[in-house]
Amino acid sequence: MEARAQARFVRVTPMKARRVVDLIRGLPAADAQAVLRFAPQDASDPVGKVLDSAIANATNNHNLDPASLVVAEAYVDEGPTMRRFRPRAQGRAFRIRKRTSHITVVLETLDAAAPVKTPAKKSTSAKAAPKAAPKATDKAPAKKAADKPKATAKPKASDEPKATEEKAPAKKAAAKKAPAKKAAATEEES
Repeated sequence: MEARAQARFVRVTPMKARRVVDLIRGLPAADAQAVLRFAPQDASDPVGKVLDSAIANATNNHNLDPASLVVAEAYVDEGPTMRRFRPRAQGRAFRIRKRTSHITVVLETLDAAAPVKTPAKKSTSAKAAPKAAPKATDKAPAKKAADKPKATAKPKASDEPKATEEKAPAKKAAAKKAPAKKAAATEEES
């Protein structure tokens, strides 16, 4: 048995209402009410009212137990868009679209409904999501010894002159400075 409720021409954009409706789809009715009560989105208020109305319809019209109800369907259709104009600079006018939506919630009893969706829990432990062992077929084929480049202990000949060129000017500069200091010291002595 199913019970439904619908709110039409609700002044909330359908895109924002769909974000909220996706949170409760498949949940038990009591859990869905708790999720909507603490959801930070503004669209959770009208969706919560539609859910409450669907629960009331199930208990009063169909004599169903509220504890056995599950949100089987929940969807948001686009309603008519009210077009308004806002004056802008130099006599222009920009269009403002005030969108409306039709929110529908369908509840079913637990035994007739699809499997219950449990709220996703974030786990930080490594045991929660074990990694699958890689299969032997997933590995890349092994390279043959002939295909591998041979490693040499000696650096390339092109690397050696650069190292000596960098060190040579420093030694020459130190050698040039030393005699000048000695000459200055001998002049002071005399």
